[in-house]
Amino acid sequence: MNPISRRTFILAAGAALLSATGLPAHASGETLELWKTPWCGCCTAWVDHMRAAGFEVRVTELEDLEPVKTRLGVTPELASCHTGLIGGYVIEGHVPAADVARLLKEKPQATGLAVPGMPIGSPGMEMDGRTEPYEVVLFAPGGNTVFARY
Repeated sequence: MNPISRRTFILAAGAALLSATGLPAHASGETLELWKTPWCGCCTAWVDHMRAAGFEVRVTELEDLEPVKTRLGVTPELASCHTGLIGGYVIEGHVPAADVARLLKEKPQATGLAVPGMPIGSPGMEMDGRTEPYEVVLFAPGGNTVFARY
């Protein structure tokens, strides 16, 4: 029998709790606006992850995401393959749905969350059960902090 990963356990426990309460994974009722390129399959997989967690997602496909990233304050070191906006917060890259829900609940003073790059094992980047460690970064004009580690 394969041991269950910490990430899988946390996601399963969260899903079970939400299922038991009958509530969606988030209670903001807000739509996640997402900008992605038309050819990115991992972005589509991340959208599926967010929708499965109860988020409503509206996707806009663009050939060039740099103007969106610049307008929303995403610096090159935070950049990934897609950019979103929900509740006034920027969501950059493969941020787990549970972290987006936590952000919306806690409402910290910040620009948003980012998972820089495209780490294997992050939502939408699942590949043959492989994973690599990654951080979810809470970013703001005053500096960045680690919001979660996987």
